[in-house]
Amino acid sequence: MENLTKFEVYGEEMLEKIVKKCGNSGRIYLPPDWIEKKVKIIRID
Repeated sequence: MENLTKFEVYGEEMLEKIVKKCGNSGRIYLPPDWIEKKVKIIRID
């Protein structure tokens, strides 16, 4: 384990996704009912 940080997050729902390439950036598709909701993204690898 190299320089990992522990995060403790409370929320309503969790998804695990793979970031897909989109031009010069990355993209994650989320459910439409998450529109206008606050989310937190944590890179795990």
